[in-house]
Amino acid sequence: MDENVLKGKWKQVRGSVKKQWGKLTDDQLDQIEGDRDKLVGKLQEEYGYSKQEAEQQVDQFLREQ
Repeated sequence: MDENVLKGKWKQVRGSVKKQWGKLTDDQLDQIEGDRDKLVGKLQEEYGYSKQEAEQQVDQFLREQ
């Protein structure tokens, strides 16, 4: 799944994102709106990931979807 598909299917994928990264709140998921870069940033904030680590986590998640 690429970034454009993520934006288009955000409402469907949102539950999987919440399951994968439970620290993310519903408000944060609303702010992300399917934007990969925003998701990466929120993972850095909530989980203390480096940018590279957060990007790898998101890319792996998207490949699995």
